[in-house]
Amino acid sequence: MLKSFSIVKRYILQKHFAPFVFGTFLVIFLFLMQYLINYLDKLVGKGLSAWIIIQLIIYQLGWMVVLAIPMGVLFSTLMAFGNLSNNSEITIIKSSGGSLVSMMQPLFVFGILLTLFVFWFNDAILPETNHQAVVLYSDITRKKPTFALEPGQFSSQITGYTILARYVDSASGKLTGLTIYDNSKLTTQNIISADSGYIRPNVNFNKIILTLFNGEVHQTFKSKPDVYRIINFKDAQIRVDAEDFAFHRSNSNMLSRSDRELHITDMEKIIVGLDTNMRQRQQDLDKILMTHLNYLLYGKGNYEKFNLNYPNIKNEKIVKQINSLKNAQLQSDFFRNSIQANINLIESLRKRQNQYIVEVQKKYSIPFACFIFILIGAPLGIVIKKGNFGISALFSLGFYIFYWIFLIGGEKLADRDIISPVLSMWAANILIGIIGIILTIRVNRESFKEPFLVFLRKLKIIR
Repeated sequence: MLKSFSIVKRYILQKHFAPFVFGTFLVIFLFLMQYLINYLDKLVGKGLSAWIIIQLIIYQLGWMVVLAIPMGVLFSTLMAFGNLSNNSEITIIKSSGGSLVSMMQPLFVFGILLTLFVFWFNDAILPETNHQAVVLYSDITRKKPTFALEPGQFSSQITGYTILARYVDSASGKLTGLTIYDNSKLTTQNIISADSGYIRPNVNFNKIILTLFNGEVHQTFKSKPDVYRIINFKDAQIRVDAEDFAFHRSNSNMLSRSDRELHITDMEKIIVGLDTNMRQRQQDLDKILMTHLNYLLYGKGNYEKFNLNYPNIKNEKIVKQINSLKNAQLQSDFFRNSIQANINLIESLRKRQNQYIVEVQKKYSIPFACFIFILIGAPLGIVIKKGNFGISALFSLGFYIFYWIFLIGGEKLADRDIISPVLSMWAANILIGIIGIILTIRVNRESFKEPFLVFLRKLKIIR
């Protein structure tokens, strides 16, 4: 009997593995296509090598893998148990003494292993890929597009130069009817006209060489406006730095990291530091409140600080009382502003701390979804009794959207200090986990109520 159950468990894992690999890679492919659609126009036309673009895509694959694996688990669990139910294999296993929980045991082990793997990847690999992607994309955005001229249009791509070519031969690269405005020097301005010429980079691609034929230079001096010089030439060369057109990689260690580019240990140190800072600010606030309270109760303050003159009031006693009231008002304003400044600072520190707590909890909650989706996917697959691609993909997408709405919404609420950061990141897991436990118990006992089955039949999900 034990041997037969071990065979069943291996069989269930086999039914689960292929859809998991397919579903995971499909989700990664969809994420990748979405990314390319949104960012491809920012990458092409800049003269970047294919390897640079491939590196950026590889770095972006990090977050795609983290999000795709839980969805692949849900898709494969629905598909595997839907096929088992549709082929009446669930009934056969139950008649042999098995239960739904025993059938789910190998998937629980698989889910725990995946949870540990995704957690490791989420903490060890993802922060580095996120940081490298941010640095590389920043370097790409700083690079100017490959130099090109359109006929009849002014171009200012080269710093300090404005170039007009009235005709461009795309085959040979020859430019005809050239006018160049040279503003690269502070003391002089040159206007260069030439019958023809070429603009090409040098061998190292660190210079742009302007080769001109049959033209003249009109030169003026800013310090001597009455001096005007014309220089004729048959051929001339102008060499311009092409640093803006070259791609340079930044040192990733020199750039600061956001919360999504930090490891858990790094964020925990920041959280402790922010907590210490908040406690110190709270102590300062308590001191200010206590000082203000003593001032209000016992009148401790320097009433003679300001010597105000009231020419219409001759009584010195009245003048002194007015001065005291005026100083009391100034002192009260000072206390109020100090209190408000400390409160604002504490709130700012708490919101910043919540952002890091959210990110830490997210590194735990998303991997744990691998286990939770098995808990909901197995009984739901048995109920719908359809293991085809369409139904499994539809339910997977629906639950994942539900999960993602809770995750994003919870993150926003936690960042604004409306709900607990821990609860915001675990609410979706808790809710889906409770639904999964209830479904598992009911499917195992075959105790579904008729209205629920009628509802599924109306949607044509079950027969």
